[in-house]
Amino acid sequence: MGEFFANVARYPKYLITIILGVFTAILEPLIRRSSNPITAVALIGAAISGGITLVLILRAMVFPESLV
Repeated sequence: MGEFFANVARYPKYLITIILGVFTAILEPLIRRSSNPITAVALIGAAISGGITLVLILRAMVFPESLV
């Protein structure tokens, strides 16, 4: 039974490793391309736009009565 809990205790480490790997795989090419100022401005604009979109969608999902 102790071996079972030892295996279960490792799952959060795997989850964190997978999440960090996904973020690294996504951000690494973007960071390499940000040396060009025009591309950097476009990436910052896309990140801000994505953040605003995410906030508005989540706000509409959590507080649907405020849309009236």
